[in-house]
Amino acid sequence: MFIYEKMTKNVVSVKPDYSVSKAFQILTETKHSQLPVVDENNKLIGLVTEKLLAEVNPSKATSLSVYEINYLLTKTKVSDIMRTGVFKINQDDLIEDAALIMKENRIGSLPVIDDENNLVGIVTRVDIFKAFIDILGVKVPGTRISLKASEKVGELAEISQIIANHNINIKNISNFATSFGREVIIKLDSFETDDLVNELRKKGYEILSISIQN
Repeated sequence: MFIYEKMTKNVVSVKPDYSVSKAFQILTETKHSQLPVVDENNKLIGLVTEKLLAEVNPSKATSLSVYEINYLLTKTKVSDIMRTGVFKINQDDLIEDAALIMKENRIGSLPVIDDENNLVGIVTRVDIFKAFIDILGVKVPGTRISLKASEKVGELAEISQIIANHNINIKNISNFATSFGREVIIKLDSFETDDLVNELRKKGYEILSISIQN
């Protein structure tokens, strides 16, 4: 699954010459925690975050008047505080690459660029969750079967062939490492799976759970 399939395409961004007060207003109105910074050609050049904006806000300095604070926030530019060398990802990379970068670096989103460094989207934790839901076929009507598998070569092919022999279509299939070994989760495009389940058991497969999802 490629990034461009799941990224948020309508990106809210700011320019380096925007004032800090304007950037903070945009961030507040859009309820984002960070904003990509782009130049006049829409090239990604940095990132401004809620934390950076809070750090530059001198509101706790009681020696300054409200007028002086507003003046400073108006005169300070995004280019003065933005972070450069930010984590980013290409639109043709895989969604799991984005998930790994975000997890390892404890960040909530990644700007998405094309081959020319143009900002084309952003991928967030919510986008990752949506992709995970799609991979598992959570919203797809049918029967969800979870079974215990091993590392035997050709096992998934055998399971798939058994299902095909019952003229049932596989909508989604996932293979996970667990504390007890491998768990295969299969989403089937059918509500009539009793005969299939019986054959899987006869073949030695341990069924962990079966659920109907409408």
